[in-house]
Amino acid sequence: MTHFRNLRKPAILKWASSCFFENQLNPPVFVMGSFHLSQRQNPRFYRSKGSAVAVKREVLEAPKIPQATLKEAQAALLEYLHWTRSIPFMDAENMSKNSPHFLRNLLKKVNIVKDVRSSMARFLRYRPINEFEPFFESLGLKPWEYTPLLPRNLMFLSDDSLFFENYRVLCQFGIERNKIGRIYKKAIQVFQLESGALPLKLQAYQELVLSHSFMVKIIVCSPCVLIGDIDMKFIKVLEILRSMGFDNAWVQEHLSDQDSYNWGLILRVLSIFSEMFCGNELVRLISQHPGLLFEGSGYATFSLVGFLLKFGLPIDQISSMFLQFPKIQVQQFVSNLIKCFVFFHEIEMEVDWIAKLVCSYTVLLGSCRLKKTNSLLSNLNVGKKRLCKYIQENPQELSKWVIGLRIVPLPDSGENIESKRLKMKFLLDLGYGENPNMMNKAFKVFRGRGGELQERFDSIVNAGLDKADVSEMVTVSPQILNQSKTVIQSKIDILVNELGYPLSSLVSFPSFLSYTTERVRLRMAMYNWLKDHKKAEPDLAFEHHCCMFRQNIPESICESSS
Repeated sequence: MTHFRNLRKPAILKWASSCFFENQLNPPVFVMGSFHLSQRQNPRFYRSKGSAVAVKREVLEAPKIPQATLKEAQAALLEYLHWTRSIPFMDAENMSKNSPHFLRNLLKKVNIVKDVRSSMARFLRYRPINEFEPFFESLGLKPWEYTPLLPRNLMFLSDDSLFFENYRVLCQFGIERNKIGRIYKKAIQVFQLESGALPLKLQAYQELVLSHSFMVKIIVCSPCVLIGDIDMKFIKVLEILRSMGFDNAWVQEHLSDQDSYNWGLILRVLSIFSEMFCGNELVRLISQHPGLLFEGSGYATFSLVGFLLKFGLPIDQISSMFLQFPKIQVQQFVSNLIKCFVFFHEIEMEVDWIAKLVCSYTVLLGSCRLKKTNSLLSNLNVGKKRLCKYIQENPQELSKWVIGLRIVPLPDSGENIESKRLKMKFLLDLGYGENPNMMNKAFKVFRGRGGELQERFDSIVNAGLDKADVSEMVTVSPQILNQSKTVIQSKIDILVNELGYPLSSLVSFPSFLSYTTERVRLRMAMYNWLKDHKKAEPDLAFEHHCCMFRQNIPESICESSS
């Protein structure tokens, strides 16, 4: 924990935010050989976030097409694609039946005269369409997904014979058409392979005794294995898992079509785990929590280890934490842990205590999806200082403050009762006891504990004023006690030592203590400027000088005078 103690709290918070929040929202772009998965590298494709959002909104708000109209439109599009454009019947049929959003937009442009089919046929005869749009939609991509991927300056599928050839290879390999769109989105480079290269790559993997169904799943989830030579990191991961008793069928079961996988990162996580656990422990851990490997390619796991090391947690304790890992997603665990960390920061907990809680109660914090800080402070009816102390003494109580549970306010502590007693005594001494309504209002106006209010009051008296005068000042301007003793003393110092006015000036204008030191200095600079230009009396009395503090003088003038 020594390493953590040497870091300032703002620095730690900034580090945690950059390491986790940004990376969870924007995972790093994985590099595969000389290719990047990011389409921004490819000049052939448009990418406009704004346009994609607009397309999504338009699609979601568009009305449905009547079933009879839809069938006629599909028949007209099939006839056009197959007979006019010479697209193979199976592909043309798939495009016509699985591109409803494209058809809806097309129907908006067609002037229906007799029937939909003949009107559409007439429209298509003279106005060719961008065939990539219905094609991508039929491959399982939404309009807002494929819009940024549309090839530049191309309209017909026949214009990109290499692309269509590789598409046909994937179809013949047994990959469903509605999943090929995901492959295209994840790894466009697969469709840019030279003629005849893709079948050879598929054959090379099958020669490694990888079943056909397994390779179909891998290609959909992780098409990057088809880029470059055989992905040896992928093969190494399979070998390590097989040595622990996890066959390819188990791997296939725990892969998601919606995710992409970085086998190099998974291999690194396995390498770290092999140093942290003995054989049986590692097998049991992976068996119970496969997400440690496969969620985000193990990125959340890798980051979690780094986060705990940053706090100074020893490797053996990190290993123990993983063996107690709860039945939740790894990314959710990391998110919960970071939110607890931010919560501790927001209630102004000491850095050493934050480190102690994170290191001693990692599993607890990772399991708690806490409510927002303001909500907890309000529902618990407690201040930050007391809440810090309560958590330090009862960390298990955090599990009761999660989203979905009703928050029970904390009982009044002995300190609160004593504080209220002291506050009541302080207000009675000021003369508020004669009127109960005034007493209730005073309780709301005077902020702070009873002892703190008395301490602030005494600091003004100790500066050299009569107690009766200070009592009158507080009655006129009660807000002057709603600031710390240090702040009050600094403002008195400015009045006497910088502005040169006697301390007794506060009796006639106690609100001076309510202004910020910056405002006081700015107004004083304004007064000096006015004196220099003979626009103000040089020996203005404090009670007249104070009028400046009540006026809203433009800050630009004050700045020019300084």
